[in-house]
Amino acid sequence: MANLFDLSGKVAIITGGSRGLGLEMGKAFALAGANVVVASRKAEACIEAAREMQDLSGNECIGIGCHVGQWDAVTNLTRQVLDRFGRVDVLVNNAGMSPLYPSLTEVSEELFDKVVGVNMKGPFRLAALIGEAMVKGEGGSIINVSSTSSVQPSPVEMPYGMAKAGLNAMTLSLARAYAPKVRVNCIMPGPFLTDISKAWDMEAFKERAKNNIPLARGGEPDEIVGAALYFASDASSYTTGAILKVDGGSAWTPG
Repeated sequence: MANLFDLSGKVAIITGGSRGLGLEMGKAFALAGANVVVASRKAEACIEAAREMQDLSGNECIGIGCHVGQWDAVTNLTRQVLDRFGRVDVLVNNAGMSPLYPSLTEVSEELFDKVVGVNMKGPFRLAALIGEAMVKGEGGSIINVSSTSSVQPSPVEMPYGMAKAGLNAMTLSLARAYAPKVRVNCIMPGPFLTDISKAWDMEAFKERAKNNIPLARGGEPDEIVGAALYFASDASSYTTGAILKVDGGSAWTPG
């Protein structure tokens, strides 16, 4: 059964892979045998995360700085990885951002464009480029990382929720566009206790969790790993176009 989740010899790209859920997924992929490319805006953080993964696994892991909201940067990332490894077997579109704003009328065009760029435009471009390479090669798996904000967005994360809803739609379309050689699926996380949660009022969150989350808590970062390994590996060989909630039951519940 362990062979179902084996990624030995695979090449995986993870955007937003230097921290949070991306870092946990990258470490899990490396331990499962993959060579991992960590991409995010800060090259130094990517290199440090890749070194950690390589030390854990012994596999080749590299970090590449890439602002996924920039079209040319995504094209350059694709070129660098294909030149280095000759293939990509797994792509995880995990990078995201959701900056705060005082009111909807005060959402600037710059903020709106950045949120859409990082959460939807960049993932589209990267999936298109990598998906095409996968079709020409031996196939592969694309994993988009959405959010429960895509189906239950609050007023304080409206552009983010809109962009993540686009990522859900893109998952379904790409699953058809690159079938049958490429599987495209989506993980829809709820509230996870990553470094982002350090800015939360944790007492207020714990109180809300008791009433609004069936499992009554936020997720720990390593609890994303099972879903990621499932979609990345042969364990999900007959799964494409799926959107999997990993949210403690928080979405589509009263409250």
